[in-house]
Amino acid sequence: MSQLAEPPVEVAEGYRAGRTLPFRVELVRQLKRRRTQVMGGVLVALPIILLIAFQVGGDPGGNNNRVNLMDTATASGANFAAVNLFSAAGFLLVIPVALFCGDTVASEASWSSLRYLLAAPVPRARLLWSKLAVGLTLSLAAMVLLPVVALAVGTAAYGWGPLELPTGGTLPTGTAAQRLLIVVAYIMVSQLVTAALAFYLSTRTDAPLGAVGGAVFLTIIGSVLDEVTALGDWRDFLPAHWQYAWLDAVRPQPEWSDMIQGTSVSVTYALVLFALAFRGFARKDVVS
Repeated sequence: MSQLAEPPVEVAEGYRAGRTLPFRVELVRQLKRRRTQVMGGVLVALPIILLIAFQVGGDPGGNNNRVNLMDTATASGANFAAVNLFSAAGFLLVIPVALFCGDTVASEASWSSLRYLLAAPVPRARLLWSKLAVGLTLSLAAMVLLPVVALAVGTAAYGWGPLELPTGGTLPTGTAAQRLLIVVAYIMVSQLVTAALAFYLSTRTDAPLGAVGGAVFLTIIGSVLDEVTALGDWRDFLPAHWQYAWLDAVRPQPEWSDMIQGTSVSVTYALVLFALAFRGFARKDVVS
């Protein structure tokens, strides 16, 4: 008894799933959004605000016998850039990452435009890959924008010079630039957990604020738990425990062990959350 053959699936001539919702198109869409422009303005304004604070309050430090990175802020443009990263890494840089990765899918759902994107037809996996790539690209751009602006502002105010280390000694400008690149790369990797949390929540809710706020809230909770010393070695499994491991890169002889461990923790959490986001969105009802 012969089996009936399934009718062939008709595909429009010239249609390629991999060509739908190109990265460039999605990037331009996100760059034109007001929230992207506002966040860029905030990151540009931070170095200027810190510069004004130092001008009004005088040189940092001098109040105790301990010297930290903040006390070297006015030593050179490189120091000023490092201090801006130190000031922003704990919280401010969490916001653009959560915003760019958490608002991307949920905003489409809240506008009821997600169903039309998928009817284009854009495959679900393709849509998520495109939006995730753009979200991570904008997050990385935010990480780079802050130190670049800070370096320019600091150099104009304090001059171009070596990176003065709080532990004593200096790093030549070329070496300092390389170390700052390592710092930016590590901060971006450490923020992958926030990005993954925001992206996962973005695929689960139609409220962009819920996805962004939820990711920021959970990131803050992680930082609070890291302060609970009673947890002991359990804190090693918290991404927040390693968020300042990049300070080991601004030493005369950099230490890599903490940054390697922090990278492994962040990447592990991020991969699991990204996988859950793709798995859940593949079954999500986007019509209702």
